[in-house]
Amino acid sequence: MDIQTLRDRHPAHWMRAAAIRTLTLDAVAAANSGHSGMPMGMADVATVLFEKHLKFDPKAPRWPDRDRFILSAGHGSMLLYSLLYLTGYADVTIAQIR
Repeated sequence: MDIQTLRDRHPAHWMRAAAIRTLTLDAVAAANSGHSGMPMGMADVATVLFEKHLKFDPKAPRWPDRDRFILSAGHGSMLLYSLLYLTGYADVTIAQIR
């Protein structure tokens, strides 16, 4: 299956992954510092993981039965910040990301 077919079949996924990439590039550029490679490269993987596999509720962030996502590479933190913002966690705002 080619990339265009995947995009046509899953447009919401592609938009979310593109949003992660855009937020990452904007934040790194605004800070004039940081690493964009890992968040850019992992945007699709993280989107599938958060959309299809992880159990979590942004409205109940301390839910005991939630899955935990551990990102050990600090230079990829924009991936996590973007995901938290895009999935609706109230404690992460667009102003903080910028």
